[in-house]
Amino acid sequence: MTGYLGVEVSFRVVSALKSAQVLPDGSAIRYIEIVGKGPSRVFVHGLGASSAPYYAAAVSHPALAGHRSLLMDMLGFGISDRPADFAYTLEDHADVLATAITAAADGQHVDLIAHSMGGAVAIVLAHRHPHLVRRLVLVDANLDPVPPHVSGSGIGRYTEQQFLDEGGRAETLDRVGPQWAATMRLAGPVALYRSAIHLYAGTRPTMRAMLGQLTIPWTFLYPEPEQAPLSSGDVVAVPDTGHNIMLDNIDVFARETARALS
Repeated sequence: MTGYLGVEVSFRVVSALKSAQVLPDGSAIRYIEIVGKGPSRVFVHGLGASSAPYYAAAVSHPALAGHRSLLMDMLGFGISDRPADFAYTLEDHADVLATAITAAADGQHVDLIAHSMGGAVAIVLAHRHPHLVRRLVLVDANLDPVPPHVSGSGIGRYTEQQFLDEGGRAETLDRVGPQWAATMRLAGPVALYRSAIHLYAGTRPTMRAMLGQLTIPWTFLYPEPEQAPLSSGDVVAVPDTGHNIMLDNIDVFARETARALS
């Protein structure tokens, strides 16, 4: 049969919506579980996104199908809760995501596939919780601090008050275009703003430095013809793509991810 976006599939997908409490106030991270064999594969989205819309086609691809896949939304985004009193630093995101992964995978290590800001969070998670991650696939992930004025979302041009109370959020949704806005509008305004600001600031040590310290296998996918972001390691240019590699070239993304996790 022909599946989503014309990908040929010959299996039955069984999925469920699940959640894991990650904060004492009851706030939960939610995810779509696709049943399959282990180890579990956790897919994480970028800033203002949600994992199911960005990865649904890829996890149905024959190269990736048949494995237990968790399409997980970070706290504050998508179908997860949006607490307004959370700091939303990269470290905070990494720690609560680790809590959710521990619950979802029964304490077993997982393969972690993460895009953009999610990739930055994944690096921090693997650095702070190395027992949880077996292999890491980074999809055009942020490795360094970013000057706010050159960021794709443009959120850095606002103060928090301007973004929340003076029209900054509405202007941002208009500016980023309908596809990104479709998932960005689901994010808690506080979560979106603080996550963006902390992404621009990065971490100490930087995500790039943390990646260099990891002992697990990792792969970095980036869009061709951009310059390779790393001079060593398993760094793969994916043709005919922009930043959203898993949407722009599903076939190569799925095959390279499967290779990286084999």
